[in-house]
Amino acid sequence: MPLDEPIESERDQISQNIEAVQDFYTREDQKISRSQRTLEYISHVVGKPIFLGFILLFVVFWILANTLMRRAGVAPFDPPPFFWLQGVIGLAALLTTIVILTKQNRLAKLAEQRAHLDLKVTLLTEQKAAKLIDLLEELRRDLPNVKNRHDADAASLREPMNPELVLAALDEAREGVQRSKAAGEPIGESSSEE
Repeated sequence: MPLDEPIESERDQISQNIEAVQDFYTREDQKISRSQRTLEYISHVVGKPIFLGFILLFVVFWILANTLMRRAGVAPFDPPPFFWLQGVIGLAALLTTIVILTKQNRLAKLAEQRAHLDLKVTLLTEQKAAKLIDLLEELRRDLPNVKNRHDADAASLREPMNPELVLAALDEAREGVQRSKAAGEPIGESSSEE
């Protein structure tokens, strides 16, 4: 069996992980309401380059139609400076912004869920690594042909990280940055009071 080929248990684990991710996205997709799907479809259409071309053609047609009507002696429906055109474009811009923000809000919630999952996996991985270091240190102590010595780095890495302490340190760092911004200090430099 080649070394690069995964063994059956690895394939099973990979398949389980892929299925779990697909299940997550399927559940999230099922949560989307009909109106949200419509808005996201509109957002998808508006985000294409062809939509920009359509807008430009619309504006050119509007201006040409009004200019040609005026030259033909017919009263234009929107004489220069084209107030109606400005209103239509402004309304379209407002609606487009709302559609895009609605989609971004949903995607931000999804990204927050993924970040939360990433944090959980990272903490679990850290705990597993700490356990492995602990087991290796125990094995090293138990083997008669290996000289027993104290390894300060291994001793500190054996202890799993306390998530509450990490969060507290992150909050403290964020508050320090906010205080620096409020005081007008460059970020990264600590104030002389601290």
